[in-house]
Amino acid sequence: MKSIRYIMYFVLMSMTMSLLAQENAQAVAQGENKIDEKVERNTIRKGNGLFNDKKYTEAEIEYRKALEANPSSEIATYNLGAALYKQQKWNDSRNEYRKIVQASSDSLRAAHAWHNLGNISFQEKNYAQSIEEYKNALRRNPKDDETRYNLRLAQLLLKKQQQEQQNQDKNDDKDQQDKNKDQQKDQKQDQQEQNNNQNNQDKNKDQQEQNKPQQQQPQQPQQSQMSKENAQQILDAIQQDERDTQEKVQKALMQQQKRRKTDKEW
Repeated sequence: MKSIRYIMYFVLMSMTMSLLAQENAQAVAQGENKIDEKVERNTIRKGNGLFNDKKYTEAEIEYRKALEANPSSEIATYNLGAALYKQQKWNDSRNEYRKIVQASSDSLRAAHAWHNLGNISFQEKNYAQSIEEYKNALRRNPKDDETRYNLRLAQLLLKKQQQEQQNQDKNDDKDQQDKNKDQQKDQKQDQQEQNNNQNNQDKNKDQQEQNKPQQQQPQQPQQSQMSKENAQQILDAIQQDERDTQEKVQKALMQQQKRRKTDKEW
């Protein structure tokens, strides 16, 4: 029984310490998240005055002070997004408006935030996204003619953007085709030039061969071909000449002897 009482004692002590720790944590949290509504109201009012005077950087500073006084202030968050938007700080402004659309229970304020998100996407020429954001705004405030007008404008610009992109793609394809044709033409010209150069080289080589002195070969003597009949005729002619010559000699000798007989002796 004694041991059971000790166990119960330690259990109660543990439970008590745990409860005290939870209470301390809640007290610390409440102290850290303490809301100063007066500071919040004053800084928002001051920020609005600066915003109306188009002093958007100074207005941003006041809205941030309001959020320090009350981090959950939807008005300060929305107005901060507007001041950032006027400074064309698109990403920072988008972050503030997204906080509104994710957490706000005020449908009209959420509709205005969606509208401004659409305007940011519109400024970035992201028309497809702006269309969806304008639609979200109209779902929460169907009577907003300004949002409806911006939606229609974004749809028209998106269509134009898509057509321009298609034309650009066609032009890119045509440019690529023209480039390929030019490359083929250049290759054909290069091949033609190579062929012409080769032809010129061959032609020059032929001309060089033509202009080169020819190595004349000595003509071989033609062998006479004589028939037996021709040879006999030539031989007969020679023999006839010899006979004629002999007859002439005999006649000359006889005439010489006759002259000797008729000469007078002294």
